[in-house]
Amino acid sequence: MKKPPKKSGPARKRKPGLAGEMEQAGSHSRQAKYVLRLYVSGSTLKSALAIENIKRVCEKHLKNRYDLEVIDIYQQANLARDEQIVAAPTLIKRLPLPLRRLIGDLSNEKKVLAGLDVRMRQ
Repeated sequence: MKKPPKKSGPARKRKPGLAGEMEQAGSHSRQAKYVLRLYVSGSTLKSALAIENIKRVCEKHLKNRYDLEVIDIYQQANLARDEQIVAAPTLIKRLPLPLRRLIGDLSNEKKVLAGLDVRMRQ
C-alpha cells in the first residue's frame, strides 16, 4: 500500500544542496559570480588583445561579479595540460555552470557575451 505524500509546511525547510545552488545560479544569473580562466601563450599580440578584450567585457557587464585568472601556458604548462588546452588564447567559464570554452582574441563582444551566457544591458 502506498504511503500518502508528506506535506511540507512552514516548519519544514528544504536543506540547501547542490541542486538548489545550481538552480539559484541559473535563475539569478544577473547576480551570479563568474569564475573565468584565460589561457594565453606568452606576450603575443593575440594574447594581449584577448586580455584587454575580456577585461573590458567583464568591467562593462560583470562589474564586481567576476574573478579572472590569466594563465600563461608557457609558464604553467601543467595547468594547460590539465585543462586540455589545445589553442591559445582560450577562455574557460567555470562558474556559473555550464562550463564553457571560448577560443580566440575575444574581440566580438556579442559572441563573448553569448558564450558566457550574459544578457546585454538594455
